[in-house]
Amino acid sequence: MQLPRILLMFLLLAPMAQARDIPVQAGADSLQQAILAASAGDVLILGPGTYPGPVEIDRPLTLDGGGKAVIDGNYKGTVVTITGDDVTLKGLEVTRSGTVNQFLDAGIKVMKGADRALIENNTLTDNMHGIDIHGGIDAVARNNTIIGRQNAHMIERGNGFYVWNSPGAVIENNAVRYGRDGIFSNASKKDTYRNNLFRDLRFAVHYMYTSDSEVSGNISIGNHLGLAIMFSDRVVVKDNLSLYDRSHGLMLNFANKSDISGNLVRGAEKCTFIYNANRNLIVGNRFEGCDIGIHFTAGSEKNALTENAFVGNREQVKYVGTRDIEWSLEGRGNYWSDHPAFDLNGDGLADSPFRPNDLMDSILWSQPSASLLLGSPAVQLIRWSQASFPATMPGGVVDSHPLMAPIDIAVPAEIAQMAADVADRWQKVTLDDPELDAETTH
Repeated sequence: MQLPRILLMFLLLAPMAQARDIPVQAGADSLQQAILAASAGDVLILGPGTYPGPVEIDRPLTLDGGGKAVIDGNYKGTVVTITGDDVTLKGLEVTRSGTVNQFLDAGIKVMKGADRALIENNTLTDNMHGIDIHGGIDAVARNNTIIGRQNAHMIERGNGFYVWNSPGAVIENNAVRYGRDGIFSNASKKDTYRNNLFRDLRFAVHYMYTSDSEVSGNISIGNHLGLAIMFSDRVVVKDNLSLYDRSHGLMLNFANKSDISGNLVRGAEKCTFIYNANRNLIVGNRFEGCDIGIHFTAGSEKNALTENAFVGNREQVKYVGTRDIEWSLEGRGNYWSDHPAFDLNGDGLADSPFRPNDLMDSILWSQPSASLLLGSPAVQLIRWSQASFPATMPGGVVDSHPLMAPIDIAVPAEIAQMAADVADRWQKVTLDDPELDAETTH
């Protein structure tokens, strides 16, 4: 009985034993020829120099550039296309893909049927899309640097990562700058995007129809929008930083049954925009220094908000509705920096409920010209009446158990300096670009 097992073990180990390290020198067609001559499991050690693309890898191989090998697509199509399983790319510079967005020209493309690709420690520059995971299962991309294009309107550029129908994808510890979106994820599931740095983009992370996934530990600095979770269910969005993104730090648009926790949003027009998003748990986040803390639409139902901090926003909540919405859970509400509260029994909860908006707020949101009357006696009388007689308040957000102290979310010193360098970026913009309207473009 032992003999068949031993034979099986040798058969399984035989391909590994035959794997070779094969040196490859730069030349006109040397890389593609080396790939065609290689056997499964071989490691191609690329010497310093430039290797012309395009290149296709159709079998389990490792390409190791040692940080000194360049694959140059010469602006024609995709530079490296992976069509076989278990391919590893590392230590390469991949540059100059084609320029046709319609064909999804990319630096590296993982095709459907090419599973378990590993793409790590590479630099991708001047490509339409950086890495396109297009149907491959369980792909991993980590520790890559992607520098996108700046030579066209932002909406006409490609994405750092484009993920389409690629379950199990893991994108971690990458840095993406310039181009269109840092990660554009479409029609996928069970993916993990964590600990990436995004700068100078349209959206840092742009989710469309990607469910049962995780977006965690990412840093978005100075983009037009931080994290956009759209038409996706059961997404975990946790421990991300959005620092001085222009329009929204976090947007939930038709996002349902998701957990939003431990995120810091600072310095956007709207820290958070919630539109037709239902049954979400929003807990332990800090929304700070925005024009609006949360813009919450009436189409959003059965969301639970608790232990969040609303600190120094010009308007803490923008909500127009005819009924009260309770923003506390199991006796714990949120911290409001403009709530003049007392805690006589020392339990950490304010002794009085808080309403972050009133009738005049609703009027001003629907009729901006009414702001000319803010200092008038009539407006002051309305606000005094509502404070003295709560029954006269319109429908809106009510926090019955406000917190006395805010949650604090630390920003590493290096990241804080990056954010400080762009803190006044959007104050210098005098013309709005309609192609960058985060609520209408996808």
